Amino acid sequence: MNLELFGAQDGARVALGPESVVLRGLALPHVPALLPEIARITAQSPWRQMHTPGGFVMSAALSNCGALGWTSDRRGYRYSAVDPQTGLPWPAMPAVFLALAREVAEAAGFPGFTPDACLINRYGPQARMSLHQDRNERDLCAPVVSVSLGMSAVFLFGGLQRGDKAARIVLDHGDVAVWGGRDRLRFHGVMAPRGPAHPLLGEQRINFTFRKAG
Repeated sequence: MNLELFGAQDGARVALGPESVVLRGLALPHVPALLPEIARITAQSPWRQMHTPGGFVMSAALSNCGALGWTSDRRGYRYSAVDPQTGLPWPAMPAVFLALAREVAEAAGFPGFTPDACLINRYGPQARMSLHQDRNERDLCAPVVSVSLGMSAVFLFGGLQRGDKAARIVLDHGDVAVWGGRDRLRFHGVMAPRGPAHPLLGEQRINFTFRKAG
């Protein structure tokens, strides 16, 4: 599939697969409450660029909140209850985060979703994420709920094999992508942010993904 979807109206629902969808603008009402919480989280567990097991430095900066946080170094990818940079537990997941995750998951057809991990990524103008699967979680049917804020970026959503052709979906400020069930292990990634600086967040895109990790 060679598809690029632009600028759908807020409230639009874009199906990506049997159990995957983009919900346009669904996070917009929550933004005034989300941004102060992101600042609080990253003050406690600062942004950092992690190393992959192969020794490469990730271009996106990362932090976490919730009972578990995703981390990466030369020993591999994994979840941990402790921030390895501070030696302290990751910041608690804010109530507004949890409410948004549940609201979005239910709208996408996954009622009762209760995430225990939230990965927060910051993409500068050159940052990107190559195609990959999320498979460090114990429950590989529970959805991933991915919220986009700031600059627009092209989301790549492929198949169950790395070589499958990926759809290209433009995600704008406030859009949410959800995939789970039969689509949970589809390869996905994101290209570098594009277009003008965002009025609130400047030349960056902030993306946070909720998972059931433990």
